[in-house]
Amino acid sequence: MNNHKIESVDIILDQMFGPVGSDSRNEAEEKAYAFFFGKEIEDARKQVKWTQSELAEKVGTSKTYISRIENGHIDPKVSTLYRIMSALGYRISFSLI
Repeated sequence: MNNHKIESVDIILDQMFGPVGSDSRNEAEEKAYAFFFGKEIEDARKQVKWTQSELAEKVGTSKTYISRIENGHIDPKVSTLYRIMSALGYRISFSLI
């Protein structure tokens, strides 16, 4: 017999990080976005078979900075983000929803 209880993800997130709009929830979401975005950059870098050092050289930054971005420890400035994505062969565009 399976005694596992299925709960709403929203309820779990509220319990763990506070309600939507709270400082603790906003902070948790920002960290999650930074982590996800860092992994996307890491995947793109690995797809072109570059080391962190190679990407850093092409972008004009340090290996440590690239590592911190990929590990979700920091969010890059917008200008650095553009340089990273451009170096990896991506175009960034914005659209209104």
